[in-house]
Amino acid sequence: MPQRLQLVFNPKQASDEDLVRMQFLHKAGLPMGEVLRIKESIDSRSRYPKVIISADVYASHEKVQHEQGFRLQNVSAAPEVHIIGAGPAGLYAALALIEQGFKPVILERGKDVKRRRRDLAQLNRTGEVDPNSNYCFGEGGAGTYSDGKLYTRSTKRGPVSKVLRSLIEHGAPESIQWLAHPHIGTNKLPQLVESLRQSIIAAGGEVRFDSQVVDLDLAFGKIVSLSLSGGYLLPVQKVILATGHSARDIFELLHRKHISIEAKPFALGVRLEHSQVTIDQLQYKCDLRGPYLPPSSYSLVEQVNGRGVFSFCMCPGGIIAPAATAPGEIVVNGWSPSKRNNPYANSGFVVSVDEKDFASYASQGPLSGLAYQTQVEQACFQLTGSIQAPAQRIEDFIQQKRSADLPSNSYIPGLQSHDLNQVLPAAIHERIRAALVQLGQKMPAFRTNQAILVAVESRTSSPVRIPRDAEKLSHPGIENLYPCGEGAGYAGGIMSAALDGIRLAGAVCSSLA
Repeated sequence: MPQRLQLVFNPKQASDEDLVRMQFLHKAGLPMGEVLRIKESIDSRSRYPKVIISADVYASHEKVQHEQGFRLQNVSAAPEVHIIGAGPAGLYAALALIEQGFKPVILERGKDVKRRRRDLAQLNRTGEVDPNSNYCFGEGGAGTYSDGKLYTRSTKRGPVSKVLRSLIEHGAPESIQWLAHPHIGTNKLPQLVESLRQSIIAAGGEVRFDSQVVDLDLAFGKIVSLSLSGGYLLPVQKVILATGHSARDIFELLHRKHISIEAKPFALGVRLEHSQVTIDQLQYKCDLRGPYLPPSSYSLVEQVNGRGVFSFCMCPGGIIAPAATAPGEIVVNGWSPSKRNNPYANSGFVVSVDEKDFASYASQGPLSGLAYQTQVEQACFQLTGSIQAPAQRIEDFIQQKRSADLPSNSYIPGLQSHDLNQVLPAAIHERIRAALVQLGQKMPAFRTNQAILVAVESRTSSPVRIPRDAEKLSHPGIENLYPCGEGAGYAGGIMSAALDGIRLAGAVCSSLA
């Protein structure tokens, strides 16, 4: 049996693989052997940050126990299961289906990553939004352009290690297995997603792009066929619905077909951007971070008038991106490359919202939260007249005055100076203002007028939940429909969505056994 040990290093020591290995072998009392890292985290509470590494140390005669990814088999002639959406939930549902002997057929409304990249370049350059190919829709879903954070470690959700190993097998760095806050990087995710697709196809699965589901044909409490864009009718037996949190047309379709859905709480606010140097100095308590520490991040929560105000999807060395999915709206999100080496650090800074906020949209029923979300996004667009986003310096926002100018920033389409009180609901901007004041008392450097707020960060999670049976995991009213992932309200990020996809695939396989 291996010895599980924990050692503390300074950042320079931790970057030396040979030194780390020798120290663990010495601690284990072994002249030779193998060291398998289990976890690595940074303790920056003091002026001199420390790197804490846990590892399993194997003697030279012991066999190292490596986690394996999916065992894929040829399913080209197997029974088909249809998956709507090629995001993390859909892709991992497909891998799990193949492992259990079923053929996945993925229907993706958008394009493959190579063609999708051209549409994103055009979006940043001209401001033209393709409703089916953008930062949310297309191969890999929103996860392809989301930095690739893999923060879920709770094994209660499913086989975390198996998902991590499969990501490594398809191009992710080995370090995602042990870093406390692993990420892949937006520059590497497209190739990884393409590799996942190739594995699915090589095993006999199918991935069909430009295949938007526009209608569901129902009979006797089941979906009997899917109507696709272009007039194509596709008979189905089992359907996993993994469309992501921005597939508003799907939510509207379900409601129109009298398939039960529910409004659910989510969060709404702004994207907050500082210089990365400022965040490094705050977190590492030093003037310069140096070459051996990664760009620092933060996770902030304040309670204001009975509601949580919190940072979300923090991107060190990152970029603020235009994430609208339809013309006439502004949505911002963030991502980072693998090296996180851009000069800015951005994060969602959002307020929890619920049915009380949606009250004026009660006539929309379960789509009331979606209507509220849409109204704020459209108000931002109406203010600027383009996807140039409204923005304000932090101190000016606190003092409730329009910024005379804006600092350099990462948002490629460009920013316009506006008073964000004009577009953010009072329940949102009042709480964000109070939270920034509270944070400024704890961290004075955080409250700087060189930092900016950019509106609107509104796609933190789905404003709709699609119910499912607690045991069968199918929709309680449509027995062969399996709502899955972020769009159904059961996940929040790449890892949790992938794990939910695996879980739903297992439920489908059990129903077909």
